Amino acid sequence: MPHTFTLPNVRAEAASLWRLAWPVLIGQLATVGMAVADVAMTGHASAAELAAVSLGASIWSMVLVSVSGTMMAINSVVAHEVGAGAYGKIPHSVRQSLWKALGIGLIAMLLANLATLLFDHLNMDAAVAARASLFVHIISFGMPAFAAYRTLYGYSTSINQTKPVMVIAIIGLLFNIVMNWMLIFGKFGLPQMGGIGCAVSTALCMWLMLGAMLVWVRIAPAYKNTYPFHEWDGPCWAEIKSMLRLGLPIGVTYFAEVSAFGAVSLLVARFGVNEVSANQIALNFSSLVFMVPVSFGIGLITRVGQAIGEGNPERARFTAWVGVAMSLGFAVLSATLIALFRHEIARAYTSDAAVQELTAHLLLFAAIFQLSDATQVATSCAIRGYKVTRPPMKIQLLAFWGFALPIGYILGLAPSWFPLSPAAPMASAGFWIGLVLGLTVAALLLSWYLNRLSLQRLRPA
Repeated sequence: MPHTFTLPNVRAEAASLWRLAWPVLIGQLATVGMAVADVAMTGHASAAELAAVSLGASIWSMVLVSVSGTMMAINSVVAHEVGAGAYGKIPHSVRQSLWKALGIGLIAMLLANLATLLFDHLNMDAAVAARASLFVHIISFGMPAFAAYRTLYGYSTSINQTKPVMVIAIIGLLFNIVMNWMLIFGKFGLPQMGGIGCAVSTALCMWLMLGAMLVWVRIAPAYKNTYPFHEWDGPCWAEIKSMLRLGLPIGVTYFAEVSAFGAVSLLVARFGVNEVSANQIALNFSSLVFMVPVSFGIGLITRVGQAIGEGNPERARFTAWVGVAMSLGFAVLSATLIALFRHEIARAYTSDAAVQELTAHLLLFAAIFQLSDATQVATSCAIRGYKVTRPPMKIQLLAFWGFALPIGYILGLAPSWFPLSPAAPMASAGFWIGLVLGLTVAALLLSWYLNRLSLQRLRPA
């Protein structure tokens, strides 16, 4: 099929991408729904418990997303092998990625626990800091399982098997909700653990999802020709290093964005429990909406990667821009709905009137950055489909650590040493203004780079 931007071609490509992305979307929503359930259910326990979970989640989410990005190398590797018809290479690639997952998972577990030392240096309630630290200590036991699960997740989506990911994530979400209810509120004779119950539930859920994925890959006929466990390989350090060279920049890219949001959660802690809780609720809901463009992005890695693997850069460019347009179209819709229903969203999370009002205010900023957030994630994923990961990393670091956080720090904290600081700290709102600007910079630069890269790949053809 010719890959020109005519309406029939765009419709056909959009349909192909949607068939690949919608099960991923439901799976992503279910996965993020676990964090949503943690915050929403804890919010009805007490404001102090919500603050503790919010702070613990700010550390956990930074490590979790960085690991997820680092493990995404397997998506590009397998997609290229599928495009080239090199199915015999896939099992070995998956096994080596699982060895990588073991090391990455253990290192991430250690780093998450070390990161709780930051709580000792924040101007916050000691009891809340202690509960937040305990939350991270417990939930970190799920990290090795999560890293291995993301390998099997990437392998499955890259051979166009996205429905298993959806089903397993839904099972995980249901398990998480039930366990949260039992452990947070002390049902069926279990101890009433408050927010710490969320940590226990989520850690167990990570291992459950890994086990379910292993069983599915073993019994489903779709995996028969590429089943990775017919043979056993020891770690091949050259291949693991190659995957790390591809995956670590993705991990750093993810870290750059999520750490900016996480740093905001830590920096607003000095403004009290209400600011912390409202900030976390707004971030939590934003991350839920963000899963739609993320799912398009994961589909783009597969579609673009397979096109490049088969030596068709024209199709790769066409697929990339159709996917970006789909993400942007959804962003217009989500921005409108968030702006219109921000008060209802806040009430769904918490019964505290002060937290509700502040949350609704922050959700206006979340509505504003939907367009740039959707654009930057779609373009960065399309670029990864080309097996190019370092330029997006540099752009994200510049956007979030060069623009978003410095501007947010000045507006949010109003430091006296900076001559252009506002007269009074803007607290959470100031940080969210910085995030809006950082996301806009990322979207513009990544769009420029994707256009340049896709045109360069056309020239040899």
